[in-house]
Order: sequence, then C-alpha cells, then structure tokens
Amino acid sequence: MANGAEFTANDFAGARTRLRLTRRGRVVFTTLGALPLVIWAALSVLGAGVAAADDAVGGPGASFDYVTVGAGDTLWEIAEATDPGADPRVVIDDIIRLNGLDSSVVEPGQRLALPAAN
Repeated sequence: MANGAEFTANDFAGARTRLRLTRRGRVVFTTLGALPLVIWAALSVLGAGVAAADDAVGGPGASFDYVTVGAGDTLWEIAEATDPGADPRVVIDDIIRLNGLDSSVVEPGQRLALPAAN
C-alpha cells in the first residue's frame, strides 16, 4: 500500500453489516409472515359457516319434505298442515330460516323445504 497501511481479510471479519429493509421490503416481509394466519382465519370462518348451516338444516345429509305453494296458500296454513301440534309461529320461523326467505310472503309455484315435525 502506498500510505503504509495494510489490511488483511481478518481485519474485516469482525465488521458487522446491518440488514436494512426498504418500505416495500417490510411490507412484503410482513405480508408473508401474516399470510398463514389469514389463511387459517378464513378457513375457520368458512368451516364454521358450514357447521352452522348443518345445524340449521338438521345435520349433514338431512332429507326434507317439500311443498309447492298453491294459489292463495299462506305460510300460516302450510305451518299448521306441517306440524298441527306445534305453534305455527315457530314453524313459520323454521320455514323462513330453512329456505332463506326474506319475508313471510310466498308466491304460487314456489317450492319450500319443510322442517321435520316434532
């Protein structure tokens, strides 16, 4: 060396380099770290929805009786015919939930699944 200083490889062995991430690198690193948690949460929510649907419709593989709504039929009449010993309001609520109806209004020709009579 011209100035009299000599450096060897051992002189640089103790030097530490600091990892520096750009903003984009931090976003990518955080996203990759959080991805398994997000996937687990999504699968848990979707799995719970299937389980809740199974409970609402009587369990997996449940079979139902169906009725086609005639002209002038009401859910009250259908509920009384489905389970004469039960409170029609409870049966109507079950029919609405089971068929995903927005209201208690039904149209002629509409096919409804009926809950099992108790």
